[in-house]
Amino acid sequence: MSVSGSPNTKQEMAAAVDVVLKSFKGDKAELIPILQQVQLKLGYLPQEAMRKIAGFLRVPESTLFGVATFYAQFKFVPVGRNIVKVCRGTGCYVKGAPRILEEMEKLLGIKDGSTTKDMEYSLETVACFGSCALAPVVVVNDRVYGRMTPEKARELIKGKE
Repeated sequence: MSVSGSPNTKQEMAAAVDVVLKSFKGDKAELIPILQQVQLKLGYLPQEAMRKIAGFLRVPESTLFGVATFYAQFKFVPVGRNIVKVCRGTGCYVKGAPRILEEMEKLLGIKDGSTTKDMEYSLETVACFGSCALAPVVVVNDRVYGRMTPEKARELIKGKE
């Protein structure tokens, strides 16, 4: 996900959340779609946004955080403009995913679950993409790169710079 034009101040963030909330009724059943839309707008779910959502839905913040932390899709810290995901499923693992991850960490200068200081890249591992025939697989933003090698990983990242 590439987040451009993300709100920089608390006031801009609050206004962005208000825009999202206007398209919902405030039913508890809307919790996950609201979280998804707010994250799409902001790039992550800041605590201030979570407070506004909890108030809008009339649920305790703890309930909201409980739901949001259950799903890996929700982020509580800002992510980079480019999200690099390395599959660690069995097929990818056997075909070299650990070497791919190691190369990505070296190239980006970050570990799995981190974001570069310039907010350009976030690096994540994923249990399985379901693209085992293309193993090992790396996904950058929404584009799938199959049959990845450490050399291809270098080309991929160098080409994005």
